[in-house]
Amino acid sequence: MSGVVIGDDGLARPPWAAVDPLMREYYDTEWGMPVRDERGLFERLSLEAFQSGLSWATILRKREAFRSAFRDFDPDVVAGFDDADRERLLADAGIVRNRLKIDATITNARATVALRERGGLVDLVWSHRPAETPRPVELADVPTTSPESVALSKSLKAVGFAFVGPTTMHALMEATGIVDTHLVDSHRRGSSGVWEAAR
Repeated sequence: MSGVVIGDDGLARPPWAAVDPLMREYYDTEWGMPVRDERGLFERLSLEAFQSGLSWATILRKREAFRSAFRDFDPDVVAGFDDADRERLLADAGIVRNRLKIDATITNARATVALRERGGLVDLVWSHRPAETPRPVELADVPTTSPESVALSKSLKAVGFAFVGPTTMHALMEATGIVDTHLVDSHRRGSSGVWEAAR
């Protein structure tokens, strides 16, 4: 079993999900599962942007604080945030206090609301699902970008989104089941229902 770590429960996971209980729980129950609702996808897109340059474990530990600060990532509410909200967020030690990322989240909420007239965020993101998904054996086999993530990045920027680079969008596609980059020997490979035939 190349690339995976066998846990004390006998299940095979990638090294990044094998030690930290929080990361393990996230991997086992959420990562790679389809997200097809607007609020859920807006939350994931926002958190992926905040993760840029940081570890995902850092973001997961702050997730509840993020949800509270950004009003459960309701795009309609966040789209209405003003300068007072920006200052509130910059003073909130529970989240990542980065002005550019905070501003991008508000910008992206407004873009999400505006996008409803053209089919919505979910349809746009999922329209970039590739014809095939990777079959990584080792972590080194997992791509960090793809032609589809580059295209998704361009599509989102074209309708007003920020902090949606190709690498961040590839991470979003992995996290929300649009691609399956579970290692082939992982107990989670093919569990999304999107890529069962690719196991």
